[in-house]
Amino acid sequence: MSPEAFVDVLREALSIIVIIVSAVVVPSLVVGLIVSVFQAATSINEQTLSFLPRLLTTLLALMFIGHWLVQTLMDFFMEMVQRIPQVVG
Repeated sequence: MSPEAFVDVLREALSIIVIIVSAVVVPSLVVGLIVSVFQAATSINEQTLSFLPRLLTTLLALMFIGHWLVQTLMDFFMEMVQRIPQVVG
């Protein structure tokens, strides 16, 4: 495997990882920020008040975009399998 091909595969894999993780984490961060502002405004310092909405948001995000996430990973895997002859030969 040439260094250029390896760097190309690594770059593509890292970009897919960043996109997939961002799609799950960003909604949770937004909800966490909203809950934190609410807690600061009302002086409520309850840990479960910030944890539960973020957990539910993450689960809902996985439910709604799970198909897209799996499809993206499958497309990447199939592309890597199709590249095997080019990389080996």
